[in-house]
Amino acid sequence: MNEVNLTFRRYKDDDDAHVRWNQDVIQSGESDLCPTYIHRTPPCQGSCPSGHDVRGWLSIVRGLDKPPEGMRWEEYAFQRMTEANPFPAIMGRVCPAPCQDGCNRNEVENHVGINSVEQYIGDWARENNLTFPKPEKETGKKVAIVGGGPAGLAAAYFLRRRGHSCTIFESYNTVGGMMCFGIPGYRIPRDVLDHEVNRILDMGGIEVKTNTRVGTDVTIEQLEKEYDAIFWGVGATSGKALPITGAEAPNCVDGMAFLRAFNEGRLQHLSGRILVIGGGDTAMDVAAVARRIGHISQIHEKDRPENVILGQTVHDVVSAARRKGADVWLVYRRPISKAPATKHELEAIISEGVEIHESLAPLEVVLGEDGRAKALKVVPVDWSSGKMVVKEGEEFEIECSMIVGATGQKGDYTGIEEMDNGKGLIDTNRSYQVKSKPGHFVGGDAVKPHLLTTAIGHAAIAVKSMDSHLNSKEIPDIPKVNVHHFSLLQELQDHSMGPEDYDHEQIWGTNESNFAVHNYEDRSPSEIISCDKLFLGHFEHEPINLRQEVKITSEEVLSNFKERFLGLTEEKAVAEANRCMSCGMCFECNNCVLYCPQTAVFRVKKDKHVMGRYVDTDYNKCVGCYICRDVCPTGYIHMGLL
Repeated sequence: MNEVNLTFRRYKDDDDAHVRWNQDVIQSGESDLCPTYIHRTPPCQGSCPSGHDVRGWLSIVRGLDKPPEGMRWEEYAFQRMTEANPFPAIMGRVCPAPCQDGCNRNEVENHVGINSVEQYIGDWARENNLTFPKPEKETGKKVAIVGGGPAGLAAAYFLRRRGHSCTIFESYNTVGGMMCFGIPGYRIPRDVLDHEVNRILDMGGIEVKTNTRVGTDVTIEQLEKEYDAIFWGVGATSGKALPITGAEAPNCVDGMAFLRAFNEGRLQHLSGRILVIGGGDTAMDVAAVARRIGHISQIHEKDRPENVILGQTVHDVVSAARRKGADVWLVYRRPISKAPATKHELEAIISEGVEIHESLAPLEVVLGEDGRAKALKVVPVDWSSGKMVVKEGEEFEIECSMIVGATGQKGDYTGIEEMDNGKGLIDTNRSYQVKSKPGHFVGGDAVKPHLLTTAIGHAAIAVKSMDSHLNSKEIPDIPKVNVHHFSLLQELQDHSMGPEDYDHEQIWGTNESNFAVHNYEDRSPSEIISCDKLFLGHFEHEPINLRQEVKITSEEVLSNFKERFLGLTEEKAVAEANRCMSCGMCFECNNCVLYCPQTAVFRVKKDKHVMGRYVDTDYNKCVGCYICRDVCPTGYIHMGLL
């Protein structure tokens, strides 16, 4: 077999270095160490900004963790995944999936398609009208949420789970924020967005005040007086201006304003060549939208795209009907291979006809006699040394009719200037409490512009901290690995197998007692399990079950707003979940039972079996040979002192 096809090699050719002597202490096949079962966080979960228990709900999909009697596995998985994130159908479509980048299966072949399974469950939940339960009791506490975007909506969700009521103050006429105004509808279908937003609002106890701007229509002092705490989810809704001369030209606009004008239905065509500056996902969305809405050669002054984007007019349907393919260039100062954009979004705009011009640094917006931008002056740069080196004397101009800058975002703090740290953001501590403002908490792009899932993760931590504040308790420290961990104790309790009460009196012979979980240690709050702790040789090559992607060519892109990814079938979703290697948690493969030469490792009785408690060890038989640890695919077995 060719080495490239091997899934695992414990030793490489010419490898003669021994492990540390204090790591493996075995004489004649025996040692004083016996197996213990150690739960660690998988890297998919550690890489997820909202802390999804990815391994947990994939275990449900694959049938390892059984749902309660009479419940479909999709509903059980939906319940587990929405403990961390209430938007599964949205995230399954648009999240760039850092969880997949961290997946240990990349060491074997290709990552598990976490996004695709999440989309399947999210769509199933929507089609079957799954709802969120209302809180069992109301606390009587009221929280003001400033901003109805992903962070604000997630905060409302997590607050309602704890029984706190809240009021969302949104300056626009609808909630949704970036999910609504910043991401095109072909990436998040509006019926999907509306359903997942309304599912949160239907929990009750959430008042929404749209067209109400804090700082103008209501003051911070009024909120502090009326509410027990305030959550700031104001986002970073304004694009940063290009830091070059001439960028103040009216037809030099920011990417956020461009996308908002499109998503509100005002911008329906462009004219001339459009230059998009940047290499992030916002730049990709702008370029993709520009190709879709197309170009009109003869255009009236009032219908210039910048007038529409700035809110001075609206395109009419008659003129939009005369569109042709738009000439769209993406200009990036680094090599395009270094762009932070999601890979498939970059590949998509290239196939849709966007021209990529890389390693070009913008120098100046060249203005015409009318004060509008007529070209962008750029200079080629070289990055081979790791630093940007300008190629002096090679400057040139790119003619254009519009420049869209997508190089960063900032917040709008008009009327709430006291919250601005001077950089268009809000300063916070690790608990997401606003610095020097007790009772004020923050999350989302107001902290640092990043992913939707990051905003939701912020909201979860902020609400946990806020809950302590509302209950006059000290805000707890944030654990090293701050995610939604699997809890064996909770799993046992859910199956009526929880430990008995302990009176804390001194007792001998605790190995027979039922007030503790034996032979198990939970290190998930502090450790992420790496691939070198797994037995990768257990896993065969299994091709990923990809979602069908609608490929759009440059000839087909005009007015093509079809959703890009088609969801998996149930069969494919289960097959993809089965590729999960369950890193850091037993997945019941029986290797340790089959290979133990002393028959010391045994399966627990069915009435004691739950996820994470499949095998146990008879220490009277165990000789510490390490074989069970070596053949454990998931790294769940650790050799410890008897």
